[in-house]
Amino acid sequence: MMNRRIFTIALSLGAAAFLAPRAALAEDPVTEFLDSVFRPDAPHLEQAIGHTEAAIAHGRMGHSKVLVRHARAALAHAQMAEQASDDPHTVEGIRHLEAAIGEGRRNHARSATRHAEEALGHLEAAAED
Repeated sequence: MMNRRIFTIALSLGAAAFLAPRAALAEDPVTEFLDSVFRPDAPHLEQAIGHTEAAIAHGRMGHSKVLVRHARAALAHAQMAEQASDDPHTVEGIRHLEAAIGEGRRNHARSATRHAEEALGHLEAAAED
């Protein structure tokens, strides 16, 4: 009788611990935004813009490592977009993303964020062209 109760309680706690983080993420507006932007079928420039926006958001929170992760993803997509069309705004956005990655690696979140913001402006201008 006691073993059955302990087992039931342990199983319930395990299920709650497993499902709680997913439930919390499902309600997170940032996660919903990222899910809508980071679609595999989205054009590279759109994905570069989405990752750059995420890098900026994390940079403003002082999260240098996460900024670098998103900036690297944005850089990869921006380079793919640049191969498709040689737009000077895309080239300039790539330059600023590389600078943001360098600053983020040095744990300089503020200056990395400024470079990411510059990159975002150029990538958005390239998207409008």
